[in-house]
Amino acid sequence: MLEFIVFILSLFYKLTVLHGNLHARYIDMNLLDDVIAIGSVMLVSFWTLWLPRRGRIIALIVLDVLLSLLIFADLVYYRYFGDFITVPVLLQAGQVGELGGSIRELLRLSDLRLAADFLLVFVVWAGMKRFKSSRKHRYSNYEAVPALRNTETSGTAIRMSGTGWRRTPRSRLLSGIIAFVLGFVLTVGPITFYAKTWAVGLFEGAWWNLSLYNVTGLLGFHYYDVSRYVKENVLGKPKPSPEQLDEMKQWFAEAAQARKGNNETFGAYEGSNVIVVQVEAFMNFMIGKEINGVEITPNFNKLMEDSLYYPNYYHQTGQGRTSDADFTSHVSLHPLPSGSVFTRFSNHTFDSLPQILVGQGYDTAAFHAYEGSFWNRTRMYEAMGYNHFYTKKDYTLDESVGWSLGDKSFFKQSLELMDDQQQPFYSFLITLSSHHPYTLPAPAKDFDSGEFSGTIFGSYLESIHYADAALGQLVEGLKARGLWENTILYVYGDHDNSLTDSSDYEQFFGKPLTELDMHQILNQVPLLIHLPDEALTGIDKRASGQLDMAFSLLHLLGIDSSSYPMMGNNLFTDSVDASPLVVLRSGAFTDGKLYYIPSPDHQYDNGSCYDLSTRSKTDIEACRLPHEEAQKRLLMSDKVVELDLIPLLRNEADSPN
Repeated sequence: MLEFIVFILSLFYKLTVLHGNLHARYIDMNLLDDVIAIGSVMLVSFWTLWLPRRGRIIALIVLDVLLSLLIFADLVYYRYFGDFITVPVLLQAGQVGELGGSIRELLRLSDLRLAADFLLVFVVWAGMKRFKSSRKHRYSNYEAVPALRNTETSGTAIRMSGTGWRRTPRSRLLSGIIAFVLGFVLTVGPITFYAKTWAVGLFEGAWWNLSLYNVTGLLGFHYYDVSRYVKENVLGKPKPSPEQLDEMKQWFAEAAQARKGNNETFGAYEGSNVIVVQVEAFMNFMIGKEINGVEITPNFNKLMEDSLYYPNYYHQTGQGRTSDADFTSHVSLHPLPSGSVFTRFSNHTFDSLPQILVGQGYDTAAFHAYEGSFWNRTRMYEAMGYNHFYTKKDYTLDESVGWSLGDKSFFKQSLELMDDQQQPFYSFLITLSSHHPYTLPAPAKDFDSGEFSGTIFGSYLESIHYADAALGQLVEGLKARGLWENTILYVYGDHDNSLTDSSDYEQFFGKPLTELDMHQILNQVPLLIHLPDEALTGIDKRASGQLDMAFSLLHLLGIDSSSYPMMGNNLFTDSVDASPLVVLRSGAFTDGKLYYIPSPDHQYDNGSCYDLSTRSKTDIEACRLPHEEAQKRLLMSDKVVELDLIPLLRNEADSPN
């Protein structure tokens, strides 16, 4: 029984170590959280009490190793993604090996605390073994004294026959049942209390995983995640009723009508080639900025002069990161609250931009100098309608930068591959050189990050400067090939840089930053659209997001998309004063006038509603109606994706494909 108690205390300590490393707002462990943690450990280990002592010790050691690995994996994953590992993430676990450099950057010496009990067990085991050896040696001397030996042996037999030395099967069964009941009460009791008070509706809504953790604890979260996955993917979810389906169709029909926009730009660039560049970890905060008089993004800044630039363009990604940016941009639906659509539902039907363009006579291709299986791209791109997918095997790896081929060589070789495409074509290029942990080889470094030199923040700025130089070479290559005059160039960032320490940004801007400042910095990525005739240029400060790309490009090409279930807005609406609602996967949103930041418990009243004109908090009620619409959109998008509803939502429409 002592080893069982030691096991519980050891795992409880490790769970508190994990919690102390989260640094999440509003999540402070209290007594009930401690009770849940202890109870959940008892629930996963009560059965070991049914085993004989030797088997119990072995089982507890194995369980300790497995749970310690889970806690460690969650800790490292959280440091990068700000989230916990889920079943869908595990299904793409083959990608973890590809994250080697990033993972090494995320390790801490203090993480060794998660293995402290193993060292303690080894020391105790070595000490006991030495003690037993000494005791055996001492007893061997009794052989010379028969009377003393007989007395000692007799005493030992008496002690071994006592119930204190050997527990009966009945007593083991009883102790296991007691441990289960106690663990169940300690776990479910507080969770039920939370669910009936401040966390009402938590298990029914599309809440962030951190909110679930705040209620269930880590082990409870993983139990819920597994049960949710089994329910959704093994048992299946029921299809919506005809009434619910009609309501969704009505919403999409109204959304399509609302985003029709300016007829002057509809079809203004019919037949143009389209090149979309998704730049890794390309954030908006350093656009137009300098360090020691040197521009961080000189080529992007120059390109802005003859293009449309959107400084309030938001990434709308979730756990799927780069794949989410790809999905939201091409399909105009939200990513999932857990895992990546690419890995979870690649067998579902989607109305994607390349698929629609193929139906209009376009030759479509995706370019990414990496493994085709990463993020399940090979399978997903086939489902999305690409005619070609060029992967690492199609490139000569003559410039090693970061994860794979450097962006400069990647763009150069991609242009050569585009020579084989029939015009009009659609080309989607995914860069990689500015990926975390932002390690550039010496030959690729030509930017001094000044006071940030030697830090990961400085390395990030250096890698972005390199990516910007590669973008400049891409533009020159397009001009040299005669493509510049008949090609729409659409460039945007995929997601944030995973560097969330506000002190770095405060040092960069030279001033303190508010909660609103940091939230916008971490969620805004730049968007630049260069049109063939340069008829539209300037800065559009309206709020926009990645869901807006597919519809907006179809609008410019003169392709009617009203029959497709899309949630994005039109970047080319008539009014420059009105900003449509832009919803982030976390539940945050903005309409250009208000900005709502949810709390991790996702209780509306605990969030922050900001007035963007004053950049200060305003009455929480001002954000209530758009918040309800934001939640409606997220829930609806999740249903469309998870239940494969697109064929049902367009089955009455005269869809071109």
